[in-house]
Amino acid sequence: MISMIMVLNQKGDIMISRQYRDDVGRAAADSFRLQVVAAKETGTEAPVKRIENCSFLYTRHLNMYFVALTRSNVNPALVFEYLFQLIRILKAYLGEDFDENAMRNNMTLIYELMDETMDFGYPQNCAVDVLRLYINLGNVRPQDEPEPSQLTSQITGAIDWRREGIRHKKNEVYIDVLESVNLLLSSNGNVLRNEVTGQVQMNTKLTGMPECKFGLNDKLVIDKEKEDRKPGVEIDDCTFHRCVRLGKFDADRTITFIPPDGEFELMRYRVTDNINLPFRIIPAVQEEQGMTKVSINLKVIANFSDQLYATHVVLKVPVPKNTAKAKIKHSFGRAKYEPEQQAIVWRVKRFAGKAECHINAEVDLMPTVRPKPWSRPPINVEFQVPMFTASGVHVRFLRVYDKSGYHTNRWVRYITKAGNYQIRI
Repeated sequence: MISMIMVLNQKGDIMISRQYRDDVGRAAADSFRLQVVAAKETGTEAPVKRIENCSFLYTRHLNMYFVALTRSNVNPALVFEYLFQLIRILKAYLGEDFDENAMRNNMTLIYELMDETMDFGYPQNCAVDVLRLYINLGNVRPQDEPEPSQLTSQITGAIDWRREGIRHKKNEVYIDVLESVNLLLSSNGNVLRNEVTGQVQMNTKLTGMPECKFGLNDKLVIDKEKEDRKPGVEIDDCTFHRCVRLGKFDADRTITFIPPDGEFELMRYRVTDNINLPFRIIPAVQEEQGMTKVSINLKVIANFSDQLYATHVVLKVPVPKNTAKAKIKHSFGRAKYEPEQQAIVWRVKRFAGKAECHINAEVDLMPTVRPKPWSRPPINVEFQVPMFTASGVHVRFLRVYDKSGYHTNRWVRYITKAGNYQIRI
């Protein structure tokens, strides 16, 4: 498995290193420095480098390299997952934007975390909630920290993501269903690529050790429960947090789990059929002979309910490189030609559902010695629509079972945003 973990700065100097096996040494950092850091290949080359029979798998956070070394034939996905988890853990302890100074000022803490998250090159406990029980930033012991015997049971038990004895004044659960719409539309309106990737984020503040049962309008569940008349959504694939009982899900498609305390991602899913596109865009582009002018006409239609609205709507309409100026007319919002982006950028803070907008632009072009055909890059769209899901997924229920039978307040929020949302012209 993993023989060594290193963290290097942008100059290639080692800030942190932990050796788990004897088949590599710190001298390997020199090879990585010459082959990768000095060559500035990160971002353009594959994040796996084979140097002198040693594999270097690396990723970056700000100006730092997180590198895993191994001489065995490992699963790269597992190694990268550990590197990403290590960065996530450091963010939880040192802040989202931890830098080189934060690393140097907390070296003892970082070595403790690396020792707890890996044993002889095999990733072990990477749960932030559990690590915080016995690895703290300061020397003061928290009042609610468990005794050593309880801690051992917590780490080695079947439910290591949640400790016993948690108490809250109010029992609350916040659910966020976040979706990202990816679309590629041809110039004549045909869908070339269309999918929705979603995630269910939860923030639980529950007393004790409750069991939760969570339900979406998944088509396989709806088909079994004939009394539910709402249409089901066909989810192509999904992944779950490790607290979910997969055996129960495979048996009857119910999502049951004992949740971690606080924020966590319950599941991810993907939908490719029957997607309700938030925006429909109809482009019409005409190039005059001699390439002296280009006329662009767009019709933008919001497909969601008139009770909703989209925010932070941005359309980037590409124009030729030799554009001199552009005269733009639009129904609402603000639009201008931005030479640095080689596009007409139209921005709307609030776009009402079922509304329509027309954008007309007359683009004057500068003459060129060797005119080239315009490649016509696609229109890029950005948006965010609260309380709307493009896939049609919605939360059917969340039931909380606890011995004391306390009441739980539940809140659900839906947000759909643009992923890679493009329309060819």
